Amino acid sequence: MAQVHERLRTHSYKAEPVLRVYIAKPDGRMRPLGIPTVIDRLVQMAALLILEPIFEADFEDSSFGFRPGRNAHQALAEIRGHIEQGYQAVYDADLKSYFDTIPHERLMACLRMRVVDRSVLKLIGMWLQAPVVEPKAGKGEPNTVRRAQSGTPQGGVISPLLSNLYLHQFDRSFYHLQGPARQAGAKLVRYADDFVVLARYVGVRLEHWIEQSLESRLGLSLNRDKTRIVRLDQGQALDFLGYTFIYQRDLHGRQQRYLNVTVSRKALKRAHARVHELTAVHNSHVPLPELVGQLNAYLRGWGQYFGYGYPRHAFRNLNAYTRARLTQHLHRRSQRGYRPPAGVSFYQHFARLGLVGL
Repeated sequence: MAQVHERLRTHSYKAEPVLRVYIAKPDGRMRPLGIPTVIDRLVQMAALLILEPIFEADFEDSSFGFRPGRNAHQALAEIRGHIEQGYQAVYDADLKSYFDTIPHERLMACLRMRVVDRSVLKLIGMWLQAPVVEPKAGKGEPNTVRRAQSGTPQGGVISPLLSNLYLHQFDRSFYHLQGPARQAGAKLVRYADDFVVLARYVGVRLEHWIEQSLESRLGLSLNRDKTRIVRLDQGQALDFLGYTFIYQRDLHGRQQRYLNVTVSRKALKRAHARVHELTAVHNSHVPLPELVGQLNAYLRGWGQYFGYGYPRHAFRNLNAYTRARLTQHLHRRSQRGYRPPAGVSFYQHFARLGLVGL
């Protein structure tokens, strides 16, 4: 710690190369992460503690991602409130590789508007342009090293703040006198790079404003295949942060419709895939108590996040799928077929083993 402090004091600190790793995305593509060294993460955390309060004072209330005291459930509640107030035409945006395409010069310009300390600006510039070490393409081949031309690597401690700062320009313009909030009464809800614009009507003028602001002014790219207009008042569904918003008929046969907020099909499918992975053949050697513990850890975390809205059907579905997979797993690892104790059902047996139910 003392050595790091001395390097910062004498301006001899240099950012180390970032290790590139890839994790699978739900659609099968790979998401690149940049992992800084321990020392770089430590210095980034120190910078974050100084910079975060400065920019938090500026950020709009419509921004919920990667901010202290704010979370995804609050963003979902905000969307739900706007929909119930009649804002049922939604511009559902999808930014293409946002974290990898943030222009460095424009981001630094945003920083200079509030930060005048040149040493801090120099630090952030070093982190943005730190060499990226790509993993070996094959056995015996050397790592490849390149310098990032744009973007702020996911995995860096300060990256979430920088990504919020850059899109804050969009938020601020949205609420400007000439922006959609004033001109069209539109509402904005943003969680990091995922955002929706809700209005009573989404016309060409509003679409053009959003696209021009993001692409021409900020230099970002919209994924046209995934960006769409959703009409909730016409029975269409909006998916956001793993949840689905959709108007459905009343369960008791009454005439009015109700806004159902539930787990999206994609999110439930990903949960099935994770349970399948934990109970797959390659885990047959894992002791049963340990396997149940792994399932419980995943189910508890999943249930905590997806407990908003009306998750009952999704919870029942995942509970049933987990018990079915665990039953199949036990039969597979037993040569004669697995049987619970006499007079005890599999459901009761799993409960005695400690398997949680959502």
